[in-house]
Amino acid sequence: MIDLHSHILPGIDDGARNLDDSLLMAKTAVATGTTVLACTPHIKPPTYLNNGPAIDAAVNFLRSQLELADIPLELVVGADIHINHDLLDGLKTGRLPTINGSRYFLFEPDHNVLPPGMERFCASILAAGFIPVLTHPERLVWIERHYDLVCHLEEMGVALQITASSITGGFGRRVQQWSMRMLGENRVDIIASDAHNNTNRSTSLSDAWTLVEEQFGSACANQLLLENPQRILQDQPLLEKARDWNTVAPQKH
Repeated sequence: MIDLHSHILPGIDDGARNLDDSLLMAKTAVATGTTVLACTPHIKPPTYLNNGPAIDAAVNFLRSQLELADIPLELVVGADIHINHDLLDGLKTGRLPTINGSRYFLFEPDHNVLPPGMERFCASILAAGFIPVLTHPERLVWIERHYDLVCHLEEMGVALQITASSITGGFGRRVQQWSMRMLGENRVDIIASDAHNNTNRSTSLSDAWTLVEEQFGSACANQLLLENPQRILQDQPLLEKARDWNTVAPQKH
């Protein structure tokens, strides 16, 4: 499996507190079947002032520590970017990193209040050649009143990423229901851990794989946890969401 959303880098946001935490998270990822993991710390001024060069350096450091600890986990660069007025300029200059240098980037809106102009914002990003990956829409408080907007964003070409533990009930019944609804409507592009620690927000994707496989079939699990993440890393179009997961899906974007 490939995990494109994690807060494994030590001491630079609300994820891993130190190197020991990072190594435990990496061991869990490997033990539960993850081979590639994107390091995507928050970029949310003024709380988290991370940027592309600093994240590159932190990833290189953690790579060296994984090698010393003999943990066979491949790391790639990314960021969990909160909406801000100069986001597009930051993507163009590299101050705000995309996932593995691709067109795709994780973006996170406010959890409690729908940001004004979301549709216009996403349209401008898409027109510039970047592909936003909306993180954990199932956990947004405002999805209750604005699910139609989430659907429209997905239809525009915004990719949707839901959290593995949302599917398995780790964020409660309401979030799990929204996760299953979006999966059932074939709106989801990738599933990721959004790991922050090695306990209640771990790097394990295996339980989510099992549940998705049971509910929607192995082709669905494979597409959302392996094939589409691989395509993002390679900067390729995502697979179309198949109405029947036993059919071969054409490409989109």
